[in-house]
Amino acid sequence: MHRGRSRSEGEKNGVAEERAPRRDAVFRPERDGRYPAILSYGPYAKGLAFQDGYPSAWQRMVAEHPDVACGSTNKYQNWEVVDPEKWVPDGYVCVRVDSRGAGRSPGHIDHFSPRETKDFYDCIEWAGVQAWSSGKVGLNGISYYAINQWHVASLQPKHLAAMCVWEGAADWYRDMTHHGGILSTFWANWYDLQVKTVQYGLGERGPRSRVTGELICGDQTLSDKELQQNRADFGDEILAHPLDDDYHEARSPVWEKITVPFLSAANWGGQGLHPRGNFEGFVRAVSKDKWLEAHGIEHWTHFYTDYGVGLQKRFFAYHLKGEKNGWDRQPRVQLQVRHIDRFVERRENEWPIARTRWTKFYLGPSGHTLAPEPPKAAASVAYDAPGDGATFLSAPLEHETEITGPLAARLFVSSSTADADLFLVFRVFAPDMREVVFMGAVDPHTPIAQGWLRASHRKLDPELSAEYRPYHTHDEPRPLEPGDVVQLDVELWPTSIVVPAGHRVALTVRGRDYEWQKSTGARLSNFKNELRGCGPFLHDDPRDRPAAVFGGEVTIHAGPGRESYILVPVIPPKR
Repeated sequence: MHRGRSRSEGEKNGVAEERAPRRDAVFRPERDGRYPAILSYGPYAKGLAFQDGYPSAWQRMVAEHPDVACGSTNKYQNWEVVDPEKWVPDGYVCVRVDSRGAGRSPGHIDHFSPRETKDFYDCIEWAGVQAWSSGKVGLNGISYYAINQWHVASLQPKHLAAMCVWEGAADWYRDMTHHGGILSTFWANWYDLQVKTVQYGLGERGPRSRVTGELICGDQTLSDKELQQNRADFGDEILAHPLDDDYHEARSPVWEKITVPFLSAANWGGQGLHPRGNFEGFVRAVSKDKWLEAHGIEHWTHFYTDYGVGLQKRFFAYHLKGEKNGWDRQPRVQLQVRHIDRFVERRENEWPIARTRWTKFYLGPSGHTLAPEPPKAAASVAYDAPGDGATFLSAPLEHETEITGPLAARLFVSSSTADADLFLVFRVFAPDMREVVFMGAVDPHTPIAQGWLRASHRKLDPELSAEYRPYHTHDEPRPLEPGDVVQLDVELWPTSIVVPAGHRVALTVRGRDYEWQKSTGARLSNFKNELRGCGPFLHDDPRDRPAAVFGGEVTIHAGPGRESYILVPVIPPKR
């Protein structure tokens, strides 16, 4: 598998680089010996420097967090994987593998497929038996490099000893492709800008490595037709599977087979992709040694900061090297609790937090209110699905209130058509009625929490549903009869916010994606759309949402027997 060893500037930091241009890159300590491996497998091209492939993200990160670039030449920095110059000197071998069809690995691209998971399995088992290997392999990485960890862990490779799932996702249907049954257009756009641009076979038309000068996308230069034949029709494949069928199941974890120790790190602002799977994995995987961490700011940043690297190294040193560093006493949950102007670290023992006061705010259609008691008389409010929806606002909070955990809404709804898509936004407003938004995982104007549900997908799984986390089967559409009232239980993804006294909380129910403003000017080099509050995680494919079905009038009902509310996780102080 390896072609040999070449030396480079990385050796100034105690790193020897071993290269094989068709499959992988291995960075290992200069001193011979047996070391644990940190391995990643994915489609972003191991030879493409972070700075070249994602310049806007890199520039923002190092400008605001200089510790990221400190202590490294940064020549080996790659998008969403570890910097070997910060890991190899601590006694790890860093292994990067281009997934089949990407970078310098030939073949047909088929993301998250069983075949790709088996490829990943084979790479782990290969790394575990090399002459330089201690036999223990750890997995680490962000997003794609986190998502597929859940999948390969379901196969239980013998040499997999620990994994750090940093801002990933898990359930191919619920977390990634169909939020509440509504198609997300993210993956089709991602495919165009982050996969096709580094597909194997671009050859001379692709970039070169700033370290080796080698062609990043293989020495073979293929035609556009040949490239197309070598990849799945990804967006159309997802569109062709509107229900949670075998296609989605084959690309999702088997929680009862995940037994390896892991650290699952979520981002409060990752609405649309990155928080849900991290929380679900922590709760549902059967591993007895598992930890959860949650933080804020940009999706790609804390993985590289001293805070994130320090946490990862403590975890892996304990599980891969057997160091007695106190990790066994690490509380199971570490939260960066979000305030209006800062984050405050706090340790907990479980998720959701056991002392949570599950608090209902009832919708009052007559006055567009959120209140602690339901309205005493029947009332309703209607909105046009293409419009701004209906917003329900609380009175100013009398005391500072922490809201940390999953949210859920129960709404009684009717539609003028045979279906309706509900987009729920949990919001906070300052006393002057300016909305409080944050730098999310991707978007600089991310609201507090979001949830989605297609009304015809309202069927619940009674075994997996909890009051605070309704779980929909997505296996049997149940169209609406126009004008008939139905109960919808809507999951809103976990969040954290300490709301100051005098601020208000609000729930907006609408028929399309949230927009902070019509225009913000915010963009990133790896996304097509302007960032207006939801980042690239939009639901705007007219093939999935024809106006004749999803462009009607929706009515929210409340009153006796139809108590519409949002369930909020209020956290009292520790005693």
